[in-house]
Amino acid sequence: MGTYHGIRGQYGSIQAAVDAAKPGDWILVGPGDYKTSSSRRVSGRPDLAAGILITKPRLYIRGMNRNTVIVDGTKPGSSQCSKKESAQNFGPKAKGGPLGLNGLMVWKANNVWVQNLTACNFLSGKGDSGNEIWWNGGDGSGKIGGHGYYGSYLNATNTFYRNNGTAAQYGIFSSNWTGGTWFETYASNFSDSGYYIGACQQQCDQTVNRAHAEYNALGYSGTNSGGPLVVKNSEFDQNQDGFDTDTENGDAPSPQNGACPNNGISPITHTYSCWVFMNNYVHDNNNPNVPEVGQAGSTPLGVGLSLSGGRNDTVMHNRIVRNDAWGVLISVQQGVGGPPCIGGTLNFNVLGVLTLPCLFDNWGNAILKNSFADNGSYGHATNGDIAAVNLLSGNPTNCYSGNTNPSGLTTSPSGLEQSNPTCNGAGAPANVNVPLVEEIFCGNEGSLVGVSISCPGGKPYPRRTHVVMHALPKNLPSMPNPCAGVPSNPWCEAPKAPPTGLG
Repeated sequence: MGTYHGIRGQYGSIQAAVDAAKPGDWILVGPGDYKTSSSRRVSGRPDLAAGILITKPRLYIRGMNRNTVIVDGTKPGSSQCSKKESAQNFGPKAKGGPLGLNGLMVWKANNVWVQNLTACNFLSGKGDSGNEIWWNGGDGSGKIGGHGYYGSYLNATNTFYRNNGTAAQYGIFSSNWTGGTWFETYASNFSDSGYYIGACQQQCDQTVNRAHAEYNALGYSGTNSGGPLVVKNSEFDQNQDGFDTDTENGDAPSPQNGACPNNGISPITHTYSCWVFMNNYVHDNNNPNVPEVGQAGSTPLGVGLSLSGGRNDTVMHNRIVRNDAWGVLISVQQGVGGPPCIGGTLNFNVLGVLTLPCLFDNWGNAILKNSFADNGSYGHATNGDIAAVNLLSGNPTNCYSGNTNPSGLTTSPSGLEQSNPTCNGAGAPANVNVPLVEEIFCGNEGSLVGVSISCPGGKPYPRRTHVVMHALPKNLPSMPNPCAGVPSNPWCEAPKAPPTGLG
């Protein structure tokens, strides 16, 4: 597809190459701006349209340069990833408005690789859309429908936002899937999250390594994603909330549970927790001027990492600095819409003033050996390195140990490392932490449950002034050798065998 080293490829579009391929084939894409002139819909899912739809297993799609192979959601004839409204492709027409589009979407096709390219400006609409690169095992089904993937040297970004909520929602996305790795990736300017892994129950078995998320409502979001899931060696900055994993009624089945399947032991934590966030750099997530739509936009501003109704997750060996509300926030989550509320508590009353149709509490989370500094500068009573609230009694305690701050670790409630040093499975009392609840509700989170209160002490959180869409960083590292492992072809000739013998 395209031209590389002066040699023209065989197909006129990436979709044509995908259609012609057989399982096990490689599809190489030369540098160029590949516009979306048409779309495909998933059979039986009229709401689900993609610029490039992949339904065959074991296809290997690789760009020859990460920064110059562009899978572009904007209209033919427009500039590359144009920010102009007239250049946007809002997808097929549908009842109530345009359907929107997804970019590269792998639909229930096992072990598909996507590598070494950029995807941009696939926007949300009335359908299930607005995702740039998506391994989709059957969203909304409550079942695992995909197994295995590999995504590396990928960029996902967006340049367009309209105040009515039209935006790209997610960058690099996996749902209803088990098994896979993302390596050396970047995601920016998304109204929900740069990265998403969800609806994989306790069998995610996925790894995110060397990711970088900036300028999103959430750098990462993971709903009902648990069991073996590792996020490591990555950076989350300049987002509204750097990283969030949570329990929700959506992307069923709930809850989010990081416990190892079948009572196993993690080779990383040596505990029953297989969900691990480790060796990451989480900093400066204080950006109110990001695109935001729906529930993601209601998350509190200034949070490095939040575990919202999360259970049995481990956060260890990270550097967490300059997040102006909380470095780590462990909170409850309300299940929007009430039932089915699987793993939650129906109609839970909070402080006698608010009834949540479905409460998902948190427990069994371990916050271990992280390095904190300069968090909490908004100055509310609970702002600082770690803050926690749980509303139910009798569930396994969260635990805190070995965390450091050169200026002294700040926690709310105070002394968490002394009162809860080990996750030993013992039942914990409710920790209502009223000041923390008030501070969460006076931020964006209150709008989600219809609560509007003034911030304690008259210190409101910063509000959005205008959305700022940032350009991709220049020269993000491309694959050192895009021909590595590829069968011999005109673009990637096999090396000649060295001469044999002495003469």
